[in-house]
Amino acid sequence: SNNTIQAKAGSMVAYQGQVAFEHAGSGGMGRMLKKAVTGEGTKLMKMSGTGEVFLADTAQDIHLIYLEGEKITVNGPNLLAFDADIDWDIERVQGASGMMGGGLYNTSLKGTGWVAILSDGPPVLLNVASAATFADAQAAITWSEGVSTSLKTDVNLKSLIGKSSGETFQMAFSGQ
Repeated sequence: SNNTIQAKAGSMVAYQGQVAFEHAGSGGMGRMLKKAVTGEGTKLMKMSGTGEVFLADTAQDIHLIYLEGEKITVNGPNLLAFDADIDWDIERVQGASGMMGGGLYNTSLKGTGWVAILSDGPPVLLNVASAATFADAQAAITWSEGVSTSLKTDVNLKSLIGKSSGETFQMAFSGQ
């Protein structure tokens, strides 16, 4: 059957069948402005037709998530592709502020259909309801709608002077 998906521009490595490719645009003026201001978001292409399309991005692992009227948040660089029926937007992470150099933004996806995300190696799935959970903002790939985020700062004299790891800001996760 005739399908349409959106994918990271340049991620197509091969296809078979009758498939048309086009620039997906930014999905309206509001999202175009958010992309420009935040630097978040992936340049997308639209593929439609009948056949198979093979996608890849620097040999990263690809994971498929099926949404059923659900919403997830994805770190923009980790988003490979999604069904065109899924609505997307750019949102500020709860608890993030200007101290992160303009804030911390991610891509939200909501609806029913498939989402393909990327990880550099196998991801770790964490149950944030079981214990206080913190992650490096660059390492947090995706989380579900029931999960709340905030920013944890660990700024002390040791992290400002000397041999610090530099990881003074972490994302905190809670919820289900």
